[in-house]
Amino acid sequence: MQTGTLPRENSGLSMKTIWKSDALQRFLAFGALVMLIIFFSIASPRSSDGSSIFLGANNIEGILIVTAVNGILAVGVTFVIVTGGIDLSIGTVMTLSAVITAKLASDFGLPIPLAILGGILTGAIAGFINGTVISRMRVPPFVATLGMLYVAKGLSLIIAELAPIYFDRASGFSDIAIGVIVQIPGVIEIPNGVLIMFGAAIIGAFILTRTLLGRYTFALGSNEEAARISGVNTAKWKLLVYTLAGMFSGLAGVMIAARLNSAQPSLGQGYELDAIAAVVIGGTSLSGGEGSILGTVIGAFVISVLTTGLRILSVPQEWQLVVTGAILIGAVFLDMARRRSA
Repeated sequence: MQTGTLPRENSGLSMKTIWKSDALQRFLAFGALVMLIIFFSIASPRSSDGSSIFLGANNIEGILIVTAVNGILAVGVTFVIVTGGIDLSIGTVMTLSAVITAKLASDFGLPIPLAILGGILTGAIAGFINGTVISRMRVPPFVATLGMLYVAKGLSLIIAELAPIYFDRASGFSDIAIGVIVQIPGVIEIPNGVLIMFGAAIIGAFILTRTLLGRYTFALGSNEEAARISGVNTAKWKLLVYTLAGMFSGLAGVMIAARLNSAQPSLGQGYELDAIAAVVIGGTSLSGGEGSILGTVIGAFVISVLTTGLRILSVPQEWQLVVTGAILIGAVFLDMARRRSA
């Protein structure tokens, strides 16, 4: 009797462990990505040779380029959400960084590397200000970053003088995002922006899992008060987290400027929603204390594949937003249900 009941008990414990694990949502996100690819491959219109338009090389390259910008933004905001915070300014900070990069490269004639550095530093400064307001002035993250959203948007329009800035004097700048140095002959060309996104993701994953900043990021999200009582300078580490998120926003600004070969000062607002959606779909909890960069990258691809597939099926944009929102609500509900059971 005992030998017959042991396997059932162990099986039950295993299932409970799997359900309570934050890896479950990453697994489900990856499963959803695979299912979306299969569905759109079957449902999309056919080209003249009978192959799926969705699986065409041009469409796959388009998905990769779109994911590059959103993926970099999402990697940065993952750190913020793991602490239990939020950053609504990443989209407009990205735009401000793109405008500064364009100004330095086109109007001031600086070398491209210095212009890129200026764009990334612009994002870091914005993140530093966010972190200072939140950690030192005790302003809630939602309010502080909402304020920065409008500040960055206004500065972008002022600096650009309400007009796009083109990289006419910066020859080859667009190659940073849409140039190709890696390709599979006869199959697909991988844009440079995608390689940069994966590089940023690897750096982000290393920081989050292998450094002191990463450990304190999780500590802040799990129980900030307990960390403070234990002697951790929570204000300092929270400031660093928001500064790091700003740096990733700056890098995303460089990427979108290179992709468009221009800085569009009215662009940016709304990108933060896609980035946050990617983070949540990838398994990072809005309650803080849990998350991974791998899940975030998967979530970014889910968003890109979904929007691209719906567009190919000629689904109106307003319904695309409805579907994306429904998936986001489902991901949050799953996370809440898992945490309640735990």
